[in-house]
Amino acid sequence: MKLNEIRDNPGARKKSKAIGRGIGSGKGKTSGRGGKGQTARSGVALAGFEGGQTPLHRRLPKRGFNKPFRKEYELINLGRLQKAIDAGKLDVAQTIDAAVLRTAGLVGKVRDGIRLLAKGEITAAVTISVAGASAAAIAAVEKSGGRVIVPAAPEAAAG
Repeated sequence: MKLNEIRDNPGARKKSKAIGRGIGSGKGKTSGRGGKGQTARSGVALAGFEGGQTPLHRRLPKRGFNKPFRKEYELINLGRLQKAIDAGKLDVAQTIDAAVLRTAGLVGKVRDGIRLLAKGEITAAVTISVAGASAAAIAAVEKSGGRVIVPAAPEAAAG
């Protein structure tokens, strides 16, 4: 293949239809916009408009609430921790905290801390310092001979 032989795939560029060029063209007079009125004009915005009937988004009741200052934790499961330990990404001798997990590439952006969950198995005896942990995760880590350090604040541990 040479540079002068490069072409678009057939049908990649569609030829635009000339509109407003006489009735015989098939796209003359109203240029495919139908009759008169709002939709024939430019800048029409009718998304959700139902011809004067109250739109569906206004007929349905409002529901729910988004807590503006809710805590957003980065989640990590025991199975992923064990896999990283087996791969040599984590050192079991040192305390595993948010900074260590971040450098190992196990978590992305640490928002309000890390929350430890119990999916998977852990066999290594490790010390983990996290913002929150499920009861099952704490039990699994302690069963393997490790410990979980969670701050005493109830809102960080719960949830």
